[in-house]
Amino acid sequence: MPSKVSCLYLLTVVCWASALWYLSISRPTSTYVGHMTVPIRRAAKPPKNITFTNIHTRPLNPHAFEFVINEPKKCESAAPFLVILISTTHKEFDARQAIRETWGDESTFGDIRILTIFLLGRNTDSVLNQMVEQESQIFHDIVVENFVDSYHNLTLKTMMGMRWVSTFCPKAQYVLKTDSDIFVNMDNLIYKLLKPTTKPRRRYFTGYVINGGPIRDMRSKWYMSRDLYPDSRYPPFCSGTGYVFSIDVAELIFQTSLHTRLLHLEDVFVGLCLRKLGIHPYQNSGFNHWKMAYSLCRYRRVITVHQISPEEMHRIWNDMSSKKHLRC
Repeated sequence: MPSKVSCLYLLTVVCWASALWYLSISRPTSTYVGHMTVPIRRAAKPPKNITFTNIHTRPLNPHAFEFVINEPKKCESAAPFLVILISTTHKEFDARQAIRETWGDESTFGDIRILTIFLLGRNTDSVLNQMVEQESQIFHDIVVENFVDSYHNLTLKTMMGMRWVSTFCPKAQYVLKTDSDIFVNMDNLIYKLLKPTTKPRRRYFTGYVINGGPIRDMRSKWYMSRDLYPDSRYPPFCSGTGYVFSIDVAELIFQTSLHTRLLHLEDVFVGLCLRKLGIHPYQNSGFNHWKMAYSLCRYRRVITVHQISPEEMHRIWNDMSSKKHLRC
């Protein structure tokens, strides 16, 4: 007989397909539904005895959002070596499932505990919110706050991740923040970069470091107005497609974010917080923020690759897993 989880998973896939078909023929993706009245399960609030460092000035960005889907007990049984925070959107069920079945599989490394968490805001479409709620009840790896999920709110999503890991998983050693269209070479990340047998680093932050300035062209996806950011240069920052940091940095960034003018470019915003903290991000050429044609030997040398579809993710993972005995 099929297991309960298998049946629920099959039902979720069917429901997702039906919902997305319905949305594609009956309503535009940009329609605002208005105030959400969808019933949601009550999420646990952070324990009262967990507090951040006291800052006596009034917050510039209080991050006054509540968890509407939460997994507060994920780290209670044992502290993970690595927490993976994955920024995703409601319609990306296939991408989330591909990650669960490939590089994000929490059982891959045996004694080295890995924890995978998908980050979301609230969608303006109640149907998609209900589908994510059902998915969460099956997999228990989704965290949602009640801000509107949009490209311009990516910074809020990342700060939610910093808040979550600081509050509910403070004894982890490292955090990877990445996106749902990224392939991660977990062997390189864990054994070559983080090295579980060595002493955990502090005030550590690494990824693909970018040294650049604001784009003033209003047609650009990365447009930044002079009113919002008047300087001609950004501080060094890591591409938001993937970066790794020690657990202590999560709380430091979240606290600093409360007193830093909010920018919609989340990787730049994190860079501003790091500058205030006096933490310099380390360059690591293994983090790629662009798409790379697949070859076994090429992908063995990297940590992240951008713009990978769910189908490609399965194909790459299966090929690399089955050919570990081959030399390059």
